[in-house]
Amino acid sequence: MARILRYTPKFDPLKNLLLDIAKERSCESVLSTIVSRLSAGPQVALCRIWLTQPGDRCDTCPMRSECPNQTKCLHLVASAGSSIEDPGLVWNQTDGGSGRIPIGARKIGRIAEVGEPQEVLHVDPNEDWVRSPEWIQQEGVRGFGGQPLIHNGKVLGVLAIFTRMPLEEEWLTWLRMIADHAAAAIANARAFEEIDQLRNQLALENTFLKQEITDTLDFGDLIGGSPVIVQLSNQIDLVAPTEASLLIQGESGTGKELVAREIHRRSRRADRPLIKVDCASVPGELFESEFFGHVRGAFTGAVRDRAGRFEAAAGGTIFLDEVGKIPLDLQGKLLRVLQEGEYERVGEEQTRRTDVRIVAATNRDLKKAIADGSFREDLYFRLNVFPLEVAPLRERKEDIPLLATHFLQCAVVDLKREPLKLSQATVDRLQAYDWPGNVRELQNVIERAAITSPGNTLRLDRVDTAVAPPRIVTAGDTVANDGIVTEAQMIDLDKRNLLAALERTGWKIYGPGGTAELLGLRPTTLASRIKKYGLTKPTG
Repeated sequence: MARILRYTPKFDPLKNLLLDIAKERSCESVLSTIVSRLSAGPQVALCRIWLTQPGDRCDTCPMRSECPNQTKCLHLVASAGSSIEDPGLVWNQTDGGSGRIPIGARKIGRIAEVGEPQEVLHVDPNEDWVRSPEWIQQEGVRGFGGQPLIHNGKVLGVLAIFTRMPLEEEWLTWLRMIADHAAAAIANARAFEEIDQLRNQLALENTFLKQEITDTLDFGDLIGGSPVIVQLSNQIDLVAPTEASLLIQGESGTGKELVAREIHRRSRRADRPLIKVDCASVPGELFESEFFGHVRGAFTGAVRDRAGRFEAAAGGTIFLDEVGKIPLDLQGKLLRVLQEGEYERVGEEQTRRTDVRIVAATNRDLKKAIADGSFREDLYFRLNVFPLEVAPLRERKEDIPLLATHFLQCAVVDLKREPLKLSQATVDRLQAYDWPGNVRELQNVIERAAITSPGNTLRLDRVDTAVAPPRIVTAGDTVANDGIVTEAQMIDLDKRNLLAALERTGWKIYGPGGTAELLGLRPTTLASRIKKYGLTKPTG
């Protein structure tokens, strides 16, 4: 027979609790409100709530032997009560012996398993379900009521109270009503929290992706039909659907970022964000904050909590451009993310988990960096699971007509001018050049020519040394004064010679094919001369 609820003033606190539960919007507030209000009077010794969640400490759980399914169990998430033996003692801890209860084990676990209430009107301390008979006797516990928290037919958890009075019928009816309201409030609060989390994630992605949108339009799709591009595309098709980490290698301007975008676009993570970190532009002292975020007060200028790039890339891909620029002391933390998926924000002890695929790129010789101690060998091998090499433009000149046509079409749209034709003579001239700046240099040349060309045909003759190979100045060059060179002329000659060599090598300083090798100089000597003459690499 159904219980009939007879209202009496002594149940006003429970009536007000029902109203207040409905006002809460966070799960934590709902849980705290329920246990604190139900345990407010001396007649309730202890009130607790367990929620069904994935198993997390199975190896150390004292009830492991009673657990039939270690994928999920009841987690104690809220507790409130106070002692009559020791008035200063409160029971608000959630990490004790009852912190985890297997579903189906003991009285609390059976409530969750069958989805039905368990009530003991008069508690006997010697019953087998009683975990601590001494506590029952000392605190004068006489009644127990356990209610399943059910929403839409699903058991979310268990609400339980231990009372210092025999449980009356009306009390049990009120407890059932509170459990029903609590289950609905918990489900609603979780929905609100999920919406807030999604909103925050979208805002976070928007912050990091604004520049990414612009960058994506710079190169369009992977363009070319040369054997090296076909091979590269086939390699991308092979590796993109996997979760393997990648290291993309190639000279500056070859399109390593474009390759990273293609890998992400063809992967299972394509509907999640691709977040880029330009490691060459991040100040050394801010690398950890940029990667992992920080909490307020972690350092001077940290006026609020800030999420890092790994958090923004949750579920997606993070692209580490110029990975060789990462400081050595941070490389170990990056390795930890690769191996364990864990990190901490700067100034925070909480360990966070992330599900991110890492794609890295570099134009440095990382093996040489390993040899000189500036790059970790273990990190190199973790990143270099599937290496990709992006060929320089001089090794795929048959792609120049397609690339030039694409860049010209983009430039015409951006400049809002009439269409321009690309003549065969211009194509031949473009293919005759070795392009030390690679695809980026080709794009810049086309854009400049689109600005300066009159009529409807692209012309390169108005672009300053548009595609004229830089000439290395030699000692045989004719000079004034019957072969005698002044000090000023010598300095100017040395400066122009150095600049021409840098342009020919695409500003590659060290290693095979670098400027130091071309000029027969030590890299340190070359670096000193570059600084002396104030030479800087052109942008774009």
